[in-house]
Parts: sequence; C-alpha cells; structure tokens
Amino acid sequence: MKIAIAQLNPTIGNLTFNAKKILEAAQKAIESGANLLLTPELSLCGYPPRDLLLDPSFIEAMATQLQIIAKKLPPSLITLVGIATPNDRWHVTGGKPLYNSIALLQQGKIQQIFHKRLLPTYDVFDEYRYFEPGGKSNDFAIDCDRLEITDTANERTWKIGVTICEDLWNDEEFWGKRNYPHNPIAELAELGVDLIVNLSASPYTVGKQALREKMLNHAVTRYQKPILYVNQVGGNDDLVFDGNSVAFNRSGEVIYRAANCETDFSILEFDRNRKDLLKTLIVSFPKCEEAEIWEALVLGVRDYVRKCGFSKIVLGLSGGIDSALVAAIASEAIGAPNVLGVLMSSPYTSKASIDDAIALAQNLGILTHTFQISDLMQAYDRTLKPLFSGTKPGVSEENLQSRIRGNLLMAIANKFGHLLVSTGNKSEMAVGYCTLYGDMNGGLAVIADVPKTRVFALCKWLNTRQPGTEVIPQNILIKPPSAELKPGQVDQDSLPPYEILDDILHRFIHHHQSPDKIVAAGYDPNVVTKVIQLVTRAEFKRRQAPPGLKITDRAFGTGWRMPIAARRSP
Repeated sequence: MKIAIAQLNPTIGNLTFNAKKILEAAQKAIESGANLLLTPELSLCGYPPRDLLLDPSFIEAMATQLQIIAKKLPPSLITLVGIATPNDRWHVTGGKPLYNSIALLQQGKIQQIFHKRLLPTYDVFDEYRYFEPGGKSNDFAIDCDRLEITDTANERTWKIGVTICEDLWNDEEFWGKRNYPHNPIAELAELGVDLIVNLSASPYTVGKQALREKMLNHAVTRYQKPILYVNQVGGNDDLVFDGNSVAFNRSGEVIYRAANCETDFSILEFDRNRKDLLKTLIVSFPKCEEAEIWEALVLGVRDYVRKCGFSKIVLGLSGGIDSALVAAIASEAIGAPNVLGVLMSSPYTSKASIDDAIALAQNLGILTHTFQISDLMQAYDRTLKPLFSGTKPGVSEENLQSRIRGNLLMAIANKFGHLLVSTGNKSEMAVGYCTLYGDMNGGLAVIADVPKTRVFALCKWLNTRQPGTEVIPQNILIKPPSAELKPGQVDQDSLPPYEILDDILHRFIHHHQSPDKIVAAGYDPNVVTKVIQLVTRAEFKRRQAPPGLKITDRAFGTGWRMPIAARRSP
C-alpha cells in the first residue's frame, strides 16, 4: 500500500482555498499510485480557527465543503481530512458543541468520523473552549487485496489507528507523568493496529522537532508499532508551523522526514507482509538553532504578509542590530525590492548609525528613504512648552522622538498600503524598554520572541551562511546597543548587560523561578528585583503590542495571560 503525505499550508477560514489544496494533493496521490492520503489536523479550516468555531454558519459551511470534497476525490483514494464536527448531544450531556475530528473519505462518501481524545489547554492552546474530547479509540481497516475500507478485521486486512496531534503527547514513561487519563497510543497498541497515523497542527518552538522525534521513537520502541506523523506548515498570526512530518518504522528508525518550513508532498510504502513502513526520502533538518529560527521567522513573515493581503513591508532603520535583523528577515521573506527601510535621524543620531543603516540597505538591496526629524521635535517642544514650563527634559521628551518616528512610519504604511513591522526584541518587550505609539507601532512584531543575545547570534550566523558575503555590517555587530535618544546614551545606562538580563528573564519567564532562586544562581538581589519589577510594570505595553512571531515555549502573546492591574508581593 502506498501512502501519500500532504504537508499543507492552509489559510484559516478559507474553506474553498483549503479544499482546493486537499483536492490537488489527492490528484497527485492518484498519479503517484497512492491508496491512502493523509492531511494535517483541521486541514479544511486551518489551525487554529479560534472563535470562528463559535459561528454556526462556519461549521455548516465546513460540513458542506467536506461533502463536496468527498464527491470530487478520486473514488478509490482513501483520504483523511481534518474538520470540526458538531456534537449533537452537547445540550443533553453538558459538554462542548464541537469535536476536533478527522473524516475518513472514500467512494464519494464520508465513511467514518474520528474525534480527538486529548485536548490541550495550555500555552497557546485553548481547545476545551470549543471541543468535546472523543470517548473511544479511533481505527479503521483496509482490505489489503481490494485496498478499500472494510468493516471486517482479519488476516487479510490492515488495521490503521488514527490519532490527532495531542493524542501522541501523553506517554507516562516518556514524560514521567500523565497529563490526561488516557494514553491513546497505548490503547491502539492493545487493539492490535498495524500502523498508527497522527495528523497534527503542532506549532514551532526552538528544538521542538528533536523533542517530537525523541518522543515518537520512544512510542515506537515501546509499542512496536510504526508511526506516521503529518504536520501542518505555515504562519498563522503569531504561530509558525514548521511541518517536518516524519515517520518511524517498527525498529524506531526514522524512514521519512518532510521539509522544514515548506509545503511538501511525498509517497511512503507500507509493506503488506512485514506490516511496516519502508525507508524513503529523509530531508535533513537545519544544522543549528539559528538556522531553524531563521527559517521559522522568514516563513512567519512571508505568510503574515500573504495571508493578510499585503505585498510590501516598511520598517524603521536605525543602524542598530534589531532593525538590521528584521530587515534581513523581511528581505528574505518577500524579496528585497518589496522592503522599504526608513532612516529618521535626530540631533542625537550618530553619523556611524546612518552609515551603518545605509550599508545594511545596500547589502540587502532594499529601498530606503531618509527623514530629518529635528524640525518636528522642535515643533513638539514649542507646542508643549506652556505646559512643560519649569520642568526638566527627560523620558517624555526622549519618547517623543520615538513617537514622531512611529507616526511617520504609520503615515507611509497608510499611504501606500505597506505592512509596518516593528523591530523590538524580547528583552526589550520584557522590561518595557520600548515606546507605546512609537517603536512599538506596527502590524507584526517580527523578533518579539527573540532575546537580544539571540539577535546577536542570529546576525553573526547570517554572516556565515554564505562565506565571503557580509549581510550585517561588522560595525553593527560590535557597537554598544543604543536608542540614541540623548547624547551618549547606551542601553546599559538603564539595563543590566544583556547576557545577565537575558538569563534572569529566561529563568523568570520560562522556568518560573522565584527571585530567591534566581539570586541563588549568583545574581545581584537588587538587579533581580529591578528586572522583575520592570517585567511586571510593562504588562500594559505588551497588551497593546502587535502580534509577535512565537519561537520559544514561553512567548508574549496568545499563551501569555498576565494581569495588568497587579502587584507582586515583596
């Protein structure tokens, strides 16, 4: 039996477009001699559909589109399609109105519906808001002579176990605990299935593919069942789905891996005698974390631009390392001719920063435009003078520079229909070293989940990607970071060195360490207290920030739910 793997990039809510992609994959499957086609979780509506699921007409339209797909599919092809289906008994049982389901299609009909059993409700996931968990194991049988779905299970049939994303993630041996009462993989193994397929929409975080493969290897080794994992790919708002569909044979060997951060289509073969998957194409995974982060950010920007209907990007170029990295990502994502970098110098902008910004733009091949904001600063000073009289210039005046720049960038975005991207990094977002209605302006925060130390690492890696080609000018890599809002200013006037700051933030944000535990790791108690206070006070800023692409397991955004009006006890 030949199995087709369709690693798809759906557009959330666009049922017609997504159905077309499923049907195109089905045609390729038939042309390749495949008997079974697998598509990702919720492949018909895209993941995560969020509150689109609360609209009954959307659910009805999905059901109608599924019927259309079933009729248009090649009749002999067995196809699994991800869909949300109604829970007709929810008013009686008190459960949720929908299931996260997989439809099994053949011969123009919906043959079976399978429901997801384990519903994640943590980090960016909120599936209990919408879905009722499935109550039983999911499997179906294929007659291995006629290659048709059958109700009879015997020595002439293959039994396929079906799981959906989180159903894989509850092995108590692997994790050392159980988060749910069921282990669907163990239960399918007890049923004697010959192959387990998992249809996923699993978002990217650094190092996640290595974790997935380690987990899958454990499950295969423990239960002696081959597993085929199919993942969604593409950027959807703040989430990036990396694809990397993968298959393991019964020996625990990787026999297939799909492309990273790209759509893909492949054919695998299931040996009828050994009841095992045969080895086929294995795409290599990026060799370092910087490479995988780069590919995820490029995909996230490209899809955000495309799916939101933009064609060009505008951003502020300061001559600093953050805007340099964002400009490089934008250029790779949509092409340098479609990126406009705007230089906005003030009396405090150094000549070196202007030169560095111009050199970067030339290296990338992007367009630039330059504004002098001195006159605008003076106009604000004159306007505010009657009210500010008798006060000393300070943060308010410094932030006006950022807000002038933000207004100019928004004016360009409005006039020409460009997407304005902000350039702040995670370290700045964490401690509020950013200006509302200024440098935080934009429709997408490209590196909002990238700490400053990682920004440097990415830029240094970028300069090694093509030996002999400098992307980020050397001076940008070596000069002290500065907002240049007053004479001689550097970031370390207000913040600890980034190596210290980022480790404190990582301990506090990712590992939920207490101040005492962070101090015990060797940090100054006063520094730790200050950093945690800054994180807490900056919550109101983060709540108003544009969506930021998620690359870590703890990002500001969908999965970050902190109160604004709150105080931490000393």
